[in-house]
Amino acid sequence: MHRSSNLALASLLAICLSPAPVGAQDVRTGIAFREVWAYLMNGEERFLAEGMPITDLCYFSAEINVYGELDRIPDIRKLSGYEGRKHLVIAEIGSYSLTHFCLDPAYGVRPTLTEAIIDAAAPYDGVQIDFEAVPVRDRENFVGFLADLKKGLGKKTLSVALPARLDEAGDTLGYARIAAVVDRIVIMAYDEHWSTSAAGPVASMDWCGRIAAYASLKVEPGKLIMGLPFYGRAWGDVRPNRAYKHSGIESLASEKGVGVFFRENYVPWFRYEELVSVDVYYDDAESLSHRMRLYRDAGVGAVAFWRLGQEDPVVWSMIALE
Repeated sequence: MHRSSNLALASLLAICLSPAPVGAQDVRTGIAFREVWAYLMNGEERFLAEGMPITDLCYFSAEINVYGELDRIPDIRKLSGYEGRKHLVIAEIGSYSLTHFCLDPAYGVRPTLTEAIIDAAAPYDGVQIDFEAVPVRDRENFVGFLADLKKGLGKKTLSVALPARLDEAGDTLGYARIAAVVDRIVIMAYDEHWSTSAAGPVASMDWCGRIAAYASLKVEPGKLIMGLPFYGRAWGDVRPNRAYKHSGIESLASEKGVGVFFRENYVPWFRYEELVSVDVYYDDAESLSHRMRLYRDAGVGAVAFWRLGQEDPVVWSMIALE
């Protein structure tokens, strides 16, 4: 739902950027959402535990090979113990040329790929498209591809994972344009800082607030899902740059004898000394609690977590389903 009111934007920003009180009660109190989505890697089914408050599971992922064919489709039978909705993720992460080849009707690949996705989705409740290398010149082709796919999927849910954007200038694919043809949009509100950037939070609170405020202006509430990261990153002159599971960060802190921990606007981090200084930013139960409250207070009714197996396990006791 497109709304251009500056007053509405200012109100949402005020809600998103207001600091929440710090305290143990924040972590213990259940934060209610209409939908809770989570990503699960094919081969990591052991991380999906009974009783997790997850309404929608995104199974990652089927891939597209160099010929524009659907490949490596996860076997849904491995999720037989999960009773919620299951979504097949179709991922094309790093190749702009392959994405162009698949989306541009001139190459004749798109109809065959669309039918292959529809066929693969037969046992699933929905499909999620995670194309993270869409050329700007192909944005209309991307919307056309999504429209064709939605028509073929019928009542099944079509969702799309989109990168975080702060304003119209950065929103080159068009949140509103895509929202008009799909059922859900997951905003990947993470990687504000990445492996080759300066050190900083994977998703700072102020940045997330601005993302949520902009997305709320472009995507109607029933379709908007805000993504949260479970992983952290490290930076240093010896290039220890990598993503960490929460358990891996705990092991790293123990191994390095870390005794002092810091918080930067609720996001925890620590530093340890080797031959260089290494800064590690990550999320724990408290920071995730504040981020979820930020989104909930901004009127967001659904969240998605990337990804199962990387989290502080305390987070699951903090979530309630409406």
